[in-house]
Amino acid sequence: MPSINLQLASYSDLFMLIAALIYAVAFILFALDLATSSKTIRALETELARERERQQDTADTADAAESVARREHLVGAGVGGSARTTGPRAVPGAHTNGTGAGGGELVDEDMDYLGTTARPVANVAVALMVIAAALHAFAVIARAVAASRVPWGNMYEFCTTGAMLVAVVYLLFLIRKDLRFLGTFVTGLVVIMMAAATIGFPTPIAHLQPALQSPWIVIHVSIAVLASALFTLTFSMSVLQLLQHRREARIRTGGPARPAFLQLVPSALSLENWSYRINAVGFVMWTFTLIAGAIWAEASWGRYWGWDTKEVWTFVIWVIYAGYLHARATRGWTGERAAWLSIIGYACIVFNFTIVNTYFPGLHSYAGLPS
Repeated sequence: MPSINLQLASYSDLFMLIAALIYAVAFILFALDLATSSKTIRALETELARERERQQDTADTADAAESVARREHLVGAGVGGSARTTGPRAVPGAHTNGTGAGGGELVDEDMDYLGTTARPVANVAVALMVIAAALHAFAVIARAVAASRVPWGNMYEFCTTGAMLVAVVYLLFLIRKDLRFLGTFVTGLVVIMMAAATIGFPTPIAHLQPALQSPWIVIHVSIAVLASALFTLTFSMSVLQLLQHRREARIRTGGPARPAFLQLVPSALSLENWSYRINAVGFVMWTFTLIAGAIWAEASWGRYWGWDTKEVWTFVIWVIYAGYLHARATRGWTGERAAWLSIIGYACIVFNFTIVNTYFPGLHSYAGLPS
């Protein structure tokens, strides 16, 4: 068995700490961006108003030119009377997914902002998150190289690797969609995961336990970590969906459009639709995790299923997300009910990882925590 490189492991711990601190700063900046959202909203609204005025002027000019051309054509044909002009043209991009006066949204259903006003604080936060994710990835890889194995052999490693994937998946989504409105929630969860790993599950680097020394740990656990990262994103979106849903309900009844930062967030329906799509992908991965775990269990213990606590809770999570997808697709469970199912599913994931791993003894007790 190869020896453990303790010096490289110490570098891993150092870079893990630095990454956590940078994530914390990014979280503060994302929160500051939301706290100063009123200024951003005013700038976006001003920009959109100017753009609509330009588009309206262009449409009016085109209508006038068309009217003149029609009149000249009629005169040339000897037809008397004034020509009818066409009605006003629709202004592209002039409508938003708003819910009433004072509550117009600045993000469309595809989660694209309708304006281009810069958000420097949020941009700095994203840049810091990129730096933190790079340092975090180095720390995870360094721990893997130091121990000559995969970096998810205990709760500390699973949590730090999971936090890294949450950050990386979020940044990858940012390439295609402007999800800066999720930054506060995502970085907050990453900071919590890093703090939990460091404070709650500190584990010295060591070789894997014999039961974990299998190729299935690469397949089974890696997919589980990636699925958990996707569920973390949808949990954040579901929380925002609940807030946005209640805000939209207040606007419909003539109430205040508060909190103001939700104008920078897509509509509740858009959040629900995107959460549903991502949850569907995560569910497929969790299904594979369940199947791969059963195959690994048969190879290790001679049975596919033994009603171990960890197995039961993994199945409970699968049932909840299966129910979520089925209820929304066939039973019309939309809006708040769908969001709460998604949140309950993620709460079960957290319970399975923390409480079950720590307090329920079983064949899957690989927390690695010192006794």
